Amino acid sequence: MKYDKADIERRMAGAVESLKGDLSGLRTGRANTALLDPVVVEVYGSMMPLNQVATISAPEPRMLSVQVWDKANVSAVEKGISKANLGLNPMQDGQTIRLPLPDLNEERRKELAKLAGEYGEKAKIAIRNVRRDANEALKEDEKKKEISEDDRKRLEDEVQKLTDKYVSETDAAVEKKVQEILTQ
Repeated sequence: MKYDKADIERRMAGAVESLKGDLSGLRTGRANTALLDPVVVEVYGSMMPLNQVATISAPEPRMLSVQVWDKANVSAVEKGISKANLGLNPMQDGQTIRLPLPDLNEERRKELAKLAGEYGEKAKIAIRNVRRDANEALKEDEKKKEISEDDRKRLEDEVQKLTDKYVSETDAAVEKKVQEILTQ
């Protein structure tokens, strides 16, 4: 049989987890080290995630601190943070780069809320793609006479219930993040 419920559930849950990771990188006004997760830095001739060349911390509620391990990489890290277009202004202090978080204005809050919605939509598309794959597998199994038509319909309903569950989890995560962005 091609249909595998555990694999389908794992893939749908993976889409929701990926969404939560994306949402954690959105700024809400409080210092959060996950904000720098998308930053990549060109060091030693290759692109590396920031967390592999420096220690990131949040010493104050509105400040991030990046402690670069190798002094030669400080300017590359500073450039990488600037290129990431996060709206942060890096300030170099020896091997430490300080990133004060400016207050979010209303326009930027709305942009971030819209971006959170886009992330949610991408996650829903991924979940629907898993549903489509599962339904195609069920139809193939039915053609091969491995399951009956009744079984296929029952399993399609099961897949739809899983889809609904993970789509509602996605909506809840996005709604929570949007509220966080708009009320901070």
